[in-house]
Amino acid sequence: MPPGARRARAHLREIFDAGLARVRGRDAVRDYFAHNPRPPTPVYLVAVGKAASAMTLGALDVLGAHVKAGLVITKHGHVDAELAEADAIECLESDHPIPGAASLGAGAALLARLDAWARPDARFLFLLSGGASSIVEAPAPPLQLADLARLTQTLLDGGLDIARMNTVRRALSRIKGGRLAAHLRGCPTLNLLISDVPGDDPGVIGSGLLTPVRETLRLQDYPAPVAAALRDVQIAPVPEEAAFAPIATHIVARLEDAKQACAHKARALGYPTLVADAFLDGDANDAARMICRDLCAGRRGVHIWGGETLMRLPPDAGRGGRNQHLALAAAVALRGRDDVFVLAAGTDGTDGPTDAAGGLVDGATIARGEAAGQCVEDSLARADSGTFLDAAGDLVTTGPTGTNVMDLVIGLRT
Repeated sequence: MPPGARRARAHLREIFDAGLARVRGRDAVRDYFAHNPRPPTPVYLVAVGKAASAMTLGALDVLGAHVKAGLVITKHGHVDAELAEADAIECLESDHPIPGAASLGAGAALLARLDAWARPDARFLFLLSGGASSIVEAPAPPLQLADLARLTQTLLDGGLDIARMNTVRRALSRIKGGRLAAHLRGCPTLNLLISDVPGDDPGVIGSGLLTPVRETLRLQDYPAPVAAALRDVQIAPVPEEAAFAPIATHIVARLEDAKQACAHKARALGYPTLVADAFLDGDANDAARMICRDLCAGRRGVHIWGGETLMRLPPDAGRGGRNQHLALAAAVALRGRDDVFVLAAGTDGTDGPTDAAGGLVDGATIARGEAAGQCVEDSLARADSGTFLDAAGDLVTTGPTGTNVMDLVIGLRT
């Protein structure tokens, strides 16, 4: 690989890492308390989501022994080793993106802890982030675990946006859409969120454990198996407004924060930088073409987008996710160019059911992958972009990041 290409790719990774650093859960919670009053102590701590472990560490940095007891529920492999030293904190690892037995076990544990802790003099600190929709659950009757898993897979395969998916998840749950608030019994609660949804709506983040959502479902908007299940489910009532009066909700990190941190780093590296205001959504293939068109026709420098694209999975889907698919589709559009580079990655460190965050591609990506025996047309058709990018040496891997503010796409034209 030419030195100029190596330098450009290294700079894109530095820019992406700067965006991650700005929204990591530990720093986001610690920064919130640096600029806002601390809650009256002692408090009971509840953290749920992909960033739950990191957010808890941020709270402990500030509150320390004033955390009377805590429950952290996060994705498998996302518990920080440092939490093992916190005797008052119980950590549970759970299933994502398809809810499993661990999800129901986590839901039962959460309800049991709240029922034990929510006494008249109790105070709570909730730390919520994306992923909570599958990580913790208490399904509404008559749903069983197999029903919940099948319906979630149908939603994921259908290419629905997060708002429409979480509308269904709230209806299928006894704790989402604000229903968990009833178990706080009016105790004062500070609810800090990392947003992974467009518009930063607390009712959509993690399906809104502590945010009331009163809605009417349009069954015609969903696949037939989902609509059929919703006709049979016994939807639990949302508590009255009084239950939410003691809950103060604040967003501590969001996509825009990550985008601006990326831009700051790009300018520090000497690049003219453009940050797209529009939310990046829609089909991943269409988004890739738009991004490459803007890069190739626009001014030289760094271009930054943020959002969450969609893709419909074929029956024989291979290895990958929406960011790897977008990156590979971009590589096709850039084939043969030596002046344009694109990084597309999820800020949570995982893209689809893989351990890669996304991909970093250039005009030689297709040649590298084909030299390793891959076929790009087959990879895109089978949603097997991860296999191709791995062969090309173009996967982006971060491990658990301690945050989740959707996806970043960063382009560079030299």
